[in-house]
Amino acid sequence: MSQRHYIGLDVSARTVNLCIVDHDGQVVHERKLSSDPEEIAQHILSLRFPIVRVGLEAGMLSQHIYGRLAEAGIPVVCVETRHMKAALAAQLNKTDRHDARGIAQMMRVGLFKPVHVKTPNSQRLRTILTARQLLRNKLQDVENEIRGLIRNFGYHLGKVTARDFEPRVRELIADTALHAVADALLLARRSLREQFGRLDDMLVRLAKHDEVTRRFMTVPGVGPLVALTFRATVDVPSRFTRSRTVGAHFGLTPRKQQSGEVDRNGRISRWGDEMMRSLLYEAAQVLLTRVKRWSALKAWGAQISRRRGNKKAIIALARKIAVILHRMWIDGSEFDWGKRPETAASSV
Repeated sequence: MSQRHYIGLDVSARTVNLCIVDHDGQVVHERKLSSDPEEIAQHILSLRFPIVRVGLEAGMLSQHIYGRLAEAGIPVVCVETRHMKAALAAQLNKTDRHDARGIAQMMRVGLFKPVHVKTPNSQRLRTILTARQLLRNKLQDVENEIRGLIRNFGYHLGKVTARDFEPRVRELIADTALHAVADALLLARRSLREQFGRLDDMLVRLAKHDEVTRRFMTVPGVGPLVALTFRATVDVPSRFTRSRTVGAHFGLTPRKQQSGEVDRNGRISRWGDEMMRSLLYEAAQVLLTRVKRWSALKAWGAQISRRRGNKKAIIALARKIAVILHRMWIDGSEFDWGKRPETAASSV
């Protein structure tokens, strides 16, 4: 039994379809298992086939399975979702069994793009960041609903600070019959703000006690949230052989369309982690518009802004910040502000 074999796993909430194909692509074994990682690992280890590669689609359901299989020494890879979807789209009938067969064939021919599965520490940090983002979004939804509610009755809230929001709303509706609805929404807003503040404080403490994160924060425009998100998203910096590929990984490089005589660059790809891309964009915007201290990085962005516009400059800066953060992580270096030329305008 020296012939090589490949396994495809189609993972769902409660079950996993397993398929094994040989080197010639013939199905030699199929089984439906529970989604218990231990059962899956034990079944694979009990097989008499020499397994070269086990593949499953990246996603929330696959992380714990991947971890257990890797721990058992099984050669497992997680496949990028878009590549998986494109490869399986040619199937006439889409079933879990057919998907497992398709994944096994992908493993056999090597037609897949593996993705990095985060370490447990990064997964825990990412959970906090995701929960914080959820609370922020819900808080904004509630505030917008309150603004819309009182606007229907002719009241305009205007610009107010987070602290003055509730007193101002109560002042406007003091002589109206909106108290019952407004009280419920304001109570929900207060609770969301409380829990959002708790997670925010937690992230600040984590950033304060992590040496790599503190070093990231020496980059102008990069605060605790950006630094921690970058740390959790990249996870293992050595998986990028070159720092300049980090920008492409986060979808901050232009799409390219080339065919025959056509050769043009389009908008940024927007592939990769949306949260990280959004935060890098915010960091670049802060650097370009709010940071007063001169730096070579800001001067570079200002030059692009004058030539090609503010939006493209911010995208270029976001990509540059990602590259710099990765290089600082690899080198263990601090941010280099650069030496300001004597002829540089004081407004830069």
